[in-house]
Amino acid sequence: MPSIEHEEVAAMMSGGLGLEDLSIEEQRAFMEASADMFPLEEDVLVTEADADGVPVDWLTIEGSETNRVLVYLHGGAFSMGSRNTHRALAARIARAADAKVLLPEYRLAPEHPFPAAIEDVVTCWRWLLTEGYESKQIVLAGDSAGGGLALGATLSLKDAGEPLPVCVVGLSPWTDLEGQGPTAEPGLSDDPMMTPEGVRMSGELYAPNDRRHPFAAPLYGELEGFPPLLIQVGTREVLLSDSTRFAEKAEAAGVEVALEVEDGLIHVWHMFPNVPEAQSAVQRVGAFVKRHC
Repeated sequence: MPSIEHEEVAAMMSGGLGLEDLSIEEQRAFMEASADMFPLEEDVLVTEADADGVPVDWLTIEGSETNRVLVYLHGGAFSMGSRNTHRALAARIARAADAKVLLPEYRLAPEHPFPAAIEDVVTCWRWLLTEGYESKQIVLAGDSAGGGLALGATLSLKDAGEPLPVCVVGLSPWTDLEGQGPTAEPGLSDDPMMTPEGVRMSGELYAPNDRRHPFAAPLYGELEGFPPLLIQVGTREVLLSDSTRFAEKAEAAGVEVALEVEDGLIHVWHMFPNVPEAQSAVQRVGAFVKRHC
């Protein structure tokens, strides 16, 4: 049974966000304005850097383990969101994982469609290696579109024969740009954050000619040799079947998979720090990261 705090958030968003009726610029402004709801805690240090042309934030917390790096990729349907909108969530994960977080400002569609975002993530990965970090110290993680990017970038690295992250974390990851899973059928999910139509529209905007390319839609990837994987998803989500189908395919390929399906929870509930389910989920992310890194 979801908590009262979770149900208050879900009720606040009932009826949907209505983003499909807004221009891209208006959608981005809406999401940027939402960042004011999630202030950073006072002991989080934010340092800007340049990762070979990709703007990034380093998030560090006093006393954290500086040799453990979590690259966090923000959500936003590949067309909105930023370092600003996801610093607070990334910092809470950093605290739970006793790690420092690299938060990239990857390029957004439609100005920069696939594979621009993947290229930026891979650039950040390679930059970390030149900075002296080893692959066994680096985790890739993200939510929604960012979770899809974490999976897609790992597939890109695997395809290139490069070192892979020690593990990967997907919070409600988007793995099927065409929205063909059963929970993406109209009327079959009660998701106040996303609609099946919005999923398909955003997928076409991001990868108009490559919606089944495995780096864009990781569900179509060859998963043998993939690193250990944690997926967290709620049963109210349009993207529930994106997570369950990917997990099933990964397990069939011999991948170590921890799939956590949370009854009654909405898309990326992790964003809301006062929701008990968000607090416990972030703690489990931290434990998973520390177990592997």
